[in-house]
Amino acid sequence: MTGEPRVLELFRFADPVQGVAVEVELSAPRKAGQECFLGARLVLESGFVNGRLGLALSSGDLDDWERCLDDLHAEKRATWPRGGRTAWLEVIPEDPVEVVVHDMPSTQIAVRMPIDAAEDWLEENRVRLDRIREAVGW
Repeated sequence: MTGEPRVLELFRFADPVQGVAVEVELSAPRKAGQECFLGARLVLESGFVNGRLGLALSSGDLDDWERCLDDLHAEKRATWPRGGRTAWLEVIPEDPVEVVVHDMPSTQIAVRMPIDAAEDWLEENRVRLDRIREAVGW
């Protein structure tokens, strides 16, 4: 065992050129008051910009992501996570899918990525959410 935390993706929007993902560390959750948080990273990769933004995810954030997937299935734009406490993203289910990452609490930078996602991107992201929930027990 290497001692490094196990990491799973909560979601990924990607094509051969660029992508946006959230990687969740499955180590012991941190407590803040009555709520538990998992460490995570919002990862952007392209030929133009590469970046990582730290996130802290709660069980409520996972519930909100599930609602976003429902909105995306209904071809509505989705914004996640809520609350303005951290970086956030907007997903616009068009062809191509557009993902806009906002780092408003910190740098005030926003990056828009059009992604030619595979046709089964929605189903794949539901499977990723289920894996995180199973691993964490939330």
